[in-house]
Amino acid sequence: MMRSPRLRRSTGPELGVVDYTLAKRALLRNVRLGLISRVEVCDAHPELMRAAKHVGEPARRPCPVCEARELVLLAYVYGDGLRQRNGRVWPLAQALRLAADHRGACCYVVEVCTACAWNHLSAAYTARHAG
Repeated sequence: MMRSPRLRRSTGPELGVVDYTLAKRALLRNVRLGLISRVEVCDAHPELMRAAKHVGEPARRPCPVCEARELVLLAYVYGDGLRQRNGRVWPLAQALRLAADHRGACCYVVEVCTACAWNHLSAAYTARHAG
């Protein structure tokens, strides 16, 4: 079961969360039933794979497709006020703080398996209000 990173209330404004676990479960069910091939879901872009290998933070669970312990989490932050920091990969805790501190910013957490190239949007965090 996928658990979203937790934030302490002391880290700043609360973040709204969109959790994509149900979409992931539906996709994996379709793979198990043979409605979608593994090739179709294990299709991470080479840039995403490179970021996963060098910047990704280990997940606490195996890959849902190949069961390898190579599953990592990547956090990308986007927002109008971020300028040159926009769209970069960040350490998870830092990305969540960055999104919380900038009005309209959003942190997207992606899980990537470096063994089979599985990738899926895990969660999106947006500031409910920011300074």
